[in-house]
Amino acid sequence: MTRPHSAFFPLNNRSLLWQFARRDVLGRYRGSLLGLTWSFLTPLLMLGVYSFVFVGVFRARWPGAANGGGLEFALQIFAGLLVFNLFAEVASRAPNLIVDQPNLVKKVIFPVELLTWVTVLSGLFHLLISVASLLLVLLVARGGLPVTALALPLVLLPFLPFLLGLGWLLSALGVFVRDVGQMMTMVVSLAMFMSPVFYSVSTLDVRWQFWMNLNPLTLIIEQVREVVLQGQWPAWGTLGLYSLLACVFAIASAGFFQLTRKGFADVL
Repeated sequence: MTRPHSAFFPLNNRSLLWQFARRDVLGRYRGSLLGLTWSFLTPLLMLGVYSFVFVGVFRARWPGAANGGGLEFALQIFAGLLVFNLFAEVASRAPNLIVDQPNLVKKVIFPVELLTWVTVLSGLFHLLISVASLLLVLLVARGGLPVTALALPLVLLPFLPFLLGLGWLLSALGVFVRDVGQMMTMVVSLAMFMSPVFYSVSTLDVRWQFWMNLNPLTLIIEQVREVVLQGQWPAWGTLGLYSLLACVFAIASAGFFQLTRKGFADVL
């Protein structure tokens, strides 16, 4: 039986993982005229829409921003959406990962734990495109990038084991409880407003800040903003603790996945 650590570190299945991840990304745009170009155009178009709405319509200003007005507001929201969209993709797709691939469970000796890796890597591809779009706009709007932007990969790295753990947990539960898919659709919608995507944690009352900080998206969103937009280095100690908890969650979820996978074929 496959051990949890082999699911967490698929070193022996790198080629297979790459093929599935590539197919997942390309399959999303198969048949469209622009193809993969959409992955570049979509974040730029969305950033343009945010800028128009918050600059031209609401004339909003982000708390603590010395300048930039609505454009700064749009950039802050876009930075928050980078993290949230990655979470939303994994959380929305995970409950049906195994259910939608019954042949891989019944007829083929396939490491189905890789399906979560494929989903996370596909989300990371689109995240990288969005990050490149954000940095390009910052370069044009501000005339340069803060040196702290170099720390962005280190800020996002702790988020990956959390996403993997979430994917393994939800994909296993989704086999036995089909309502998980519908439930996660609602959870993702609520999470957009219960996470600091459209606002800063600092604007909340102190008593609500504590509860907001329990949200696993909060730290990553706030740290992304700090290193990319505010020129501040990450809170290394807090990120270290987050990494530890995320890895524990991922390993526990991988163990749960391995314990329940023996019943997948019977249910499907």
